[in-house]
Amino acid sequence: MGESGLDLRRAARAGWEGLTVGRARGFVQANLVVVPADWAGDFAAFCRANPRSCPLLAAGRPGDPRLPALGADLDLREDLPAYLVHEAGHAPRRLASLRDEWRRDWTPFALGCWFGAEAALAGEGIRLRHVELGLQGPLFRTGRAAVPVGRLRGPLVVSMRPFAREDVPRVAAVTAGLPRSHGAPVHVGDPAVLGIPDPDQPDWGEPLRPEPGEEAVFWGCGLTALAALQASGAPLFATHAPGAMLVTDLLETLP
Repeated sequence: MGESGLDLRRAARAGWEGLTVGRARGFVQANLVVVPADWAGDFAAFCRANPRSCPLLAAGRPGDPRLPALGADLDLREDLPAYLVHEAGHAPRRLASLRDEWRRDWTPFALGCWFGAEAALAGEGIRLRHVELGLQGPLFRTGRAAVPVGRLRGPLVVSMRPFAREDVPRVAAVTAGLPRSHGAPVHVGDPAVLGIPDPDQPDWGEPLRPEPGEEAVFWGCGLTALAALQASGAPLFATHAPGAMLVTDLLETLP
């Protein structure tokens, strides 16, 4: 039996701080965003208005570090490999645990992550070069705006992975059937079309240029929510660290 979401959460709780890319294949991975209760309504509405970037998997209650719908024995304060705490006017702080940071009004949200699509693509025999390299891959703020809601507005953020040109139609078809992992690509080809000036300078992750015979394929990314919170001046919130996702007990299956 392969590695499960619970296995990976227990490893993180025991101190593992690696990337979740390529791990627990077939289990839905999630972006974690924890906001003060007075921002929770706007945040949930922002996710609903931008479902391809921010597919909302679960919303919690203020002060409760659990999301029971996503997994057994799940504690959001320590079951991710790494976290970032964001305070307005300061650089994010990277932490191995949120246990000492957790506040009574913090309200957690889990948003779908592209990593959950990897098992379906691998099952189709599609090469995942970023996984072979052990990379998350590049993520970019684009020149396009997300749909604004209430206090929240900001740029669309996308992730990119390169695929063999002949595989791109299958990649698009497979991921279109996985809405919890961002669904179909938002763009294939030239990053300049998205307002990305330099693909070798990602905002997060690592540069990964397409090789000859490959195409750059872009998906909406849950960091759209992070960018909106930052742009909108949210005073204090927490997220997963890039590439260190919440791995759930949900299975990512095609319909």
